[in-house]
Amino acid sequence: MQVKVEDVSSVKKVLHIEVPEDTVVRELDNAYKELKKTAKIKGFRPGKTPRSVLEGMFKKDVHNDVSSKLLQDSFVEALKETDLNIVGNPKIDPPQLDEKGPYKYDAAVEIKPDIDKIDFKGLTLEKALYQITDEEMDAQLQMLQKNLAEQIPVTEDRGVKEDDFVRIDYEGFEDGKPFSETQKTENFTMKIGAGAISNFNKKLVNHEITFHVTLHEIRKEVLPEIDDDFAKKLGPYETLDDVKNAITDNLKQGYEKRVEQELNEQIFQELIEKTEFELPESMIEYELNGIIEEVEKTLSYYNKSMEDEGLTTESLAEKHRETAEKKVRRHLVLDKIIDQEELTLSDQELDAGFDEMAKTVNQPVEAIKNYYNKDQSNFEFFKHTLLEKQAIKLIIDSSTIEEIEPELEKNTEN
Repeated sequence: MQVKVEDVSSVKKVLHIEVPEDTVVRELDNAYKELKKTAKIKGFRPGKTPRSVLEGMFKKDVHNDVSSKLLQDSFVEALKETDLNIVGNPKIDPPQLDEKGPYKYDAAVEIKPDIDKIDFKGLTLEKALYQITDEEMDAQLQMLQKNLAEQIPVTEDRGVKEDDFVRIDYEGFEDGKPFSETQKTENFTMKIGAGAISNFNKKLVNHEITFHVTLHEIRKEVLPEIDDDFAKKLGPYETLDDVKNAITDNLKQGYEKRVEQELNEQIFQELIEKTEFELPESMIEYELNGIIEEVEKTLSYYNKSMEDEGLTTESLAEKHRETAEKKVRRHLVLDKIIDQEELTLSDQELDAGFDEMAKTVNQPVEAIKNYYNKDQSNFEFFKHTLLEKQAIKLIIDSSTIEEIEPELEKNTEN
């Protein structure tokens, strides 16, 4: 078999593959021999049908099967021979199979870029020292207080006030006639001043609607006192201090993740700036598909579709392409560091990874292990994720960390 590699770019290649005629003839002979054993042709005993008859009846099917086998076998052999680290799926336009002559075809492939050794040591990184403020604690407690708020009927003789909850019947009329988009609705609860019927806005454009409203009940919101009794209503807490400690732990975890993300951003910004390489389009498309799937899942959670939001696959791909490219560059940089530093996972590190995943998804460790053991590709992806984390830790450990006070505007975003 002959294989010639045409360099289109640093990451794009075309393989010109030629399967010898004797291989083609042999595979055709084998295919007809197998067909002869099983073919049931009227007028011929089993296994005695002449090849000429089989060719007349099954030539197209046989040629399709043989060309498919030749294509698969020769492409695998070509990859071994050229030692190309391809990504994505090859693009092949298979030709028709001739009974005489070699079988020739071209395969367009993409490969991972050949990245020069990355000097990742000696980076200077800034680590923000986030502190939990009294304002943050108060905001968290008030949010929990709001969740435990009760609505009680207003018994005094008064009108409706802002922030009251009312139970009403309503119907909208245009020119004295019921309007289809505001048909009669009974026992509708809304909060005054909260824009509860703002979903009508689009439907009511250019319409003058008169609403007939019947008020059945007014309720006001009563917030509980923030004390030990309040703490006990929230869950497994005995005192308000227990709740504050839990809030503190949660905020600390949030800040730890934020610091981790900020360090990662600095690392990749510096390494990517000094490491130039071309990106395979298939890797960008893979990341884009993942982003689009996440958008679809989020919309589905809220019972919406991309069409409802005026979105298309094309518009999302265009909007998020830069993000996808950044993700690809980060993975390729980490891949290079993993290879050049010969990073590996010990059994202990793998088990620690399983433990962390189990805590993250709140599942037993054995359930996590069983999930990954069932699918080798998922297992390899999981291991590679752990190696990437190991590479990032190596970079951080090899860097100079300068601790800084966070900017005020950043601190108030939480």
